[in-house]
Amino acid sequence: MPKIDFHDAEAGVHSIFQFGLAEPDLDEAQRFLAAFGVEPTRAGDRIEIRAGGGDHVWATILKSETARKKLQYLSLGCYEQDYGRIRDQVEAAGGVFSNGHPAGPTGGFWFRDPFGLLVQVLVAAKTMPDAKARMDDLNVGANVRGAPARSAARKVGATRLSHVALFTPDLDRALAFYTQALGLRLADRSGDIIAFTYGRHGSDHHMLAFAAGPAPGLHHTSWDMPSVECLGLANTQLRAAGYAIHWGPGRHVLGSNYFNYTADTWGQLWENSCHIDYIEKDAPWEVANFADEDAFYLWGPDAPAEMMQFTEETAA
Repeated sequence: MPKIDFHDAEAGVHSIFQFGLAEPDLDEAQRFLAAFGVEPTRAGDRIEIRAGGGDHVWATILKSETARKKLQYLSLGCYEQDYGRIRDQVEAAGGVFSNGHPAGPTGGFWFRDPFGLLVQVLVAAKTMPDAKARMDDLNVGANVRGAPARSAARKVGATRLSHVALFTPDLDRALAFYTQALGLRLADRSGDIIAFTYGRHGSDHHMLAFAAGPAPGLHHTSWDMPSVECLGLANTQLRAAGYAIHWGPGRHVLGSNYFNYTADTWGQLWENSCHIDYIEKDAPWEVANFADEDAFYLWGPDAPAEMMQFTEETAA
């Protein structure tokens, strides 16, 4: 597989800080999110999403003015020493500075990417882990029951936001901008279908992914879980709550993570994920271009048509 890379910027972001999404019904959104395994709480006119018992607000869900969902903003964190250089890189790469989103975090600077997405960069603590998490060992010895009764199965939850995947009408243009402006690095891609970028300061295999689509929008967000067992339990608890459109459990080739995707009421995909590849700070990584057959998965059920449907509200 040939090596493909982009110009390496001087400075780069280290984490996804937060994203904002508008959906038509906050009560239904909260019901789905609770079943999915994050911690949604109402805060006035929005929902705040936390995970794993922590205080960090990973996402805000706002009330949509239409019958469709729409990504509102993406917020990324950086170190203080990199902030000025990243701002210069954004300007040099063609980012258009903008006012911030009223529901977004305060501080930092805001801009529009080449496709109109509102993006923030702010100085913040690193939320991306500094090492690869160990996956829970499910090995069970002899002479004991290895699984609980179904009636006693615990509710499972995510520990953190892992990555965000965006639809883009121009994959190469998106990669060029996000590597040059925000200092992300290309991990792997599959032709003109999908590409994955990671942070230089120690990062999961992908922090931001880009999937080919008819217009810019949100493809999915991915939330980390401790084990494959948790993915299966999450699948079960979502089905019990009435959410029937799933893909998984399975395992990806690109990133190697185990997955279970679920579509909410408006077709927004939410991924439970575990044991994704991790790229340490300054570690060598061979970028590869994978065949189309490797773009989706190593094993698992066939992907439903909903996996690549564009359900985002678009500009008139």
